[in-house]
Amino acid sequence: MIIETFSEQETRAFGERLGVRAEPGSIYTLTGDLGVGKTVFTQGFARGLGVEEPVNSPTFTIVQEYGEGRLPFYHFDVYRIGNVDEMDEIGCEDYFYGGGVCLIEWANLIEEILPKERIAITIEKDLNKGFDYRKITVEGGWEQTGQEVRIKY
Repeated sequence: MIIETFSEQETRAFGERLGVRAEPGSIYTLTGDLGVGKTVFTQGFARGLGVEEPVNSPTFTIVQEYGEGRLPFYHFDVYRIGNVDEMDEIGCEDYFYGGGVCLIEWANLIEEILPKERIAITIEKDLNKGFDYRKITVEGGWEQTGQEVRIKY
């Protein structure tokens, strides 16, 4: 599935739509360049889960836990991880295989330890389509249809 958004608000709203549909034990991976809107998307996703407190990238803590939504939400940012062994040290399998929802920014950096069952989200810019344009590709999970869908949000 491919979604095109043209503002920060639309990117956040699409994240919220996915958060509303998230199920216990779901893992979402999030990739894209610096400044592409991963945190904006995540803020919407958290809102869709019912998280009301501010959501920011947990860059220096690797994972931030939010428990007040309809499901526990575990927001990972593995950008600064030096080695995948650091994920074992924080007990990543407890998060991955628990009853909450994991969203992992920069997931490509820990690809080898991620469960196969996951929903992969890639966010890309295209300045030719405007400064705030984002192409959001969702693969896997309930969004997998076998065909590409383009929606102007």
